[in-house]
Amino acid sequence: MAKPAGHQARKRFGQNFLHDPGVIERIVRAINSQPDDALVEIGPGLGALTEELLVTTPSLQVVELDRDLIPVLRTKFFNYPDFRIHEADALKFDFSALAKERDSQLRIVGNLPYNISTPLIFHLLSQAGVVKDMHFMLQKEVVQRLAAVAGDNHYGRLGIMAQYYCKVQPLFEVGPGAFRPSPKVDSAIVRLVPHETLPYPAKDLSQLQAVVRTAFNARRKTLRKALGGLISAEALRALDINDGLRPENLTLAEYVRIADHLSGPAA
Repeated sequence: MAKPAGHQARKRFGQNFLHDPGVIERIVRAINSQPDDALVEIGPGLGALTEELLVTTPSLQVVELDRDLIPVLRTKFFNYPDFRIHEADALKFDFSALAKERDSQLRIVGNLPYNISTPLIFHLLSQAGVVKDMHFMLQKEVVQRLAAVAGDNHYGRLGIMAQYYCKVQPLFEVGPGAFRPSPKVDSAIVRLVPHETLPYPAKDLSQLQAVVRTAFNARRKTLRKALGGLISAEALRALDINDGLRPENLTLAEYVRIADHLSGPAA
């Protein structure tokens, strides 16, 4: 799909426009949207994926920050009266309000700008209760971090917190040639499905986040040193956690155990 005259992909928006029809078809099949879905696309760009999603879900809504792309999208999809464009920063967008307006859980999709993908995922996870599922194109390394388990090199704060909220399912990889301009890294599609019931609910989510953040700020140190400012080695051992392990060796359940200990008895 050709770029409209005068529009250049903007580095500050992390724009790499998807154009490969075969990749787009695989993404659409993976999403499998239905006519009544409350479907939201983040960063539609020039509308290559948008065009295919509208075929099955004409009430699609999109969130786009680049104001120069808004008239391109309005012109291209003028014949879809229920199509709606939100000119907004997805990092600040209130997806909960949109779910309330639609009276439905959201299905969120997008080729996420790589320069903001991690903070954007955290923003969406904070509103996971209004989300049915998410399908994202991300840098391959980010997908590896999302799906990593204890002991993996890619295991860290992003994967732990994503798996606290969601089932993470990597789907397929996408080469640089599927985009214009071509990025310097490989990409991958991932499906995130929020748990109906959290498998390891923490007493205090902010405490869990603090423990995980503190641990991985010193990921090469042992737990007794990495978490020394929060919990003693004796307390870790009392929780049946080996204080000589590194942060990357602890499971989500074990991090929740530490956080719950620090939170004290439930009210």
